[in-house]
Amino acid sequence: MALLGGGFSTEDDGLLDGWVLGHVRGDRPKVCFVPTASGDAPAYVERFLDAFRARDCEPSVLSLFRRELDDAALRAFLLAQDVVYVGGGNTANLLAVWRVHGVDRLVREAYEGGTLLCGISAGANCWAEGSHTDSFGPLTYLRDGLGLLPGSVCPHYDSEPGRRDSYRAAVAGGRLPAGWAVDDGVGALFTDGRLVEVVTRAPEARLYRVRAGAGGGAEERAVGGRALRA
Repeated sequence: MALLGGGFSTEDDGLLDGWVLGHVRGDRPKVCFVPTASGDAPAYVERFLDAFRARDCEPSVLSLFRRELDDAALRAFLLAQDVVYVGGGNTANLLAVWRVHGVDRLVREAYEGGTLLCGISAGANCWAEGSHTDSFGPLTYLRDGLGLLPGSVCPHYDSEPGRRDSYRAAVAGGRLPAGWAVDDGVGALFTDGRLVEVVTRAPEARLYRVRAGAGGGAEERAVGGRALRA
């Protein structure tokens, strides 16, 4: 499982996407983009296809707002993927739509079968037990994730006003469990819930471990990462 602070939707160098594909075995991996959180925005889908058609892989898109697959075909399709790449947008809406269509159960089954799950923003939030989100307008917390990654996730930690203070307050107050705060430009890889690798495409970008402190506040620890090169 990879939490991304970037990728094709925000960057043109392709470093984080290349890093993701580097963790997939075999030739021409199947990479499925799931744009549910954006309401299957056509421009977002085209940006993914433009980026991944240029790579040595087989890109595809799973649309749930114009679903064409029955339950059996949907399961077969998702379990055949090497990478499930989830886009950004509204985390709460993503989780609700996935549960209606049974995708929450299918991505868990795919993960247990060896599929690499990854995503940016809402596509990073969804895997954890809880997350820091603007799904309801103002920044707040959501304790309704899939729970494939223990703890919580906060995206855009360094780039969106109020993220850092709001997430730290949610963790310090017990509204979210301890978790991972992701700067833009970071990639964090987890295996069985354990952090195994951190990479960055920007020198100042960091991953942070955030937990409640003894004095009622939050403790934040930066985790060093390997710099990606073009």
